[in-house]
Amino acid sequence: MFENLSQRLSGVFDRLTKQGALSEDDVRTAMREVRVALLEADVSLEVARQFIKAVEKKATGAAVTKSITPGQQVIKIVHDELVHVLTGDEDPGRLKIDNPPAPILMVGLQGSGKTTTTAKLAKRLKEREGK
Repeated sequence: MFENLSQRLSGVFDRLTKQGALSEDDVRTAMREVRVALLEADVSLEVARQFIKAVEKKATGAAVTKSITPGQQVIKIVHDELVHVLTGDEDPGRLKIDNPPAPILMVGLQGSGKTTTTAKLAKRLKEREGK
């Protein structure tokens, strides 16, 4: 999933960085492609919409149009917004669990530490967050 998403985003960003100056239409076209890539990577529609809206708001500002390399600036904005979406508004070291019980998918090869990590997460959630 992340590999396909990464490849799609890389293609969009390559096209952005090859252009000298970016117009609002260029940013809108790129964000449309990013939205499709997110949806194909099974990101929920509402999350994808909020993400695109936040990136477009930041990317069409004066800081990007006057930047030395607008394409690189848009890439940074997308990166920062992805980090924000994945970590949430709260403390980055804290798991966001709104409605218990919350499913947490643990994936890894045999012997890679899934059970140990799950036990550590359970202990942390119990002791620090009272879950």
